Amino acid sequence: MTGTSGFRDLFSRDSTAYAKFRPRYPARLFEWLAGLPEAHRLAWDCATGNGQAATMLAAHFDRVVGSDASIAQLQAAARAPRVGYLASLAEANALRSGRVDFVTVAQALHWLELPRFYAEVDRVAGPGAALAVWGYALLRASPAIDALIQRFHDETVGPYWSAERKLVVEGYRSVEIPIREVPAPVFAIEAELTLAELLGYLRTWSAVGKYRSVNGRDPVEELEPRLAASWGAPSTARRIEWPLFVRAGRWR
Repeated sequence: MTGTSGFRDLFSRDSTAYAKFRPRYPARLFEWLAGLPEAHRLAWDCATGNGQAATMLAAHFDRVVGSDASIAQLQAAARAPRVGYLASLAEANALRSGRVDFVTVAQALHWLELPRFYAEVDRVAGPGAALAVWGYALLRASPAIDALIQRFHDETVGPYWSAERKLVVEGYRSVEIPIREVPAPVFAIEAELTLAELLGYLRTWSAVGKYRSVNGRDPVEELEPRLAASWGAPSTARRIEWPLFVRAGRWR
């Protein structure tokens, strides 16, 4: 897979699908985040993936740099005014020292080598800089659909999740982050999805990709008829919610 040297790339295989099917963060999250740093000149979105967080930060900062070690992800990332992309590891990049006002890591902190990453944040952070990391829990739709998704997550593809996945499941609670942390409001991602869009989202899971690679078949195809039985008309858009967890505050 295409990526910066030393990077374990689990997402380049489906970079276009990742950009198409991953849920969109609420604007209200970024309005709150923008109140954390003292200045709003430069934001750095680490492990930016499809650039979703980077483009949403652009409403609040003069300039945003989204970095990712996956060239394929950056090629599929959304373009927006004041947003530029940089192919680099989160732990080592070309940003100038002491110039970054805000650092964000969306649904990706668990992939980083934290001591090296924190050292890099320390290098680039300017006075009054802040750091925010967040992710989202398993989706919610209806009791019947939720039970199917939970079983698929835990049992069908459960053995194919990387060890780091447990940090997401626990909401990064056990991760030490050198910030003066402030309590975050309750946030959630909300979307209206058809059955096909939900299936597309499930196929972006790293564990699904690994299952396909090992077994030579798509586990989502096996799940589809069971979901369809609880969904109703496939073209019906159902409300889906992903609860967000956020850890944020001033740097050190």
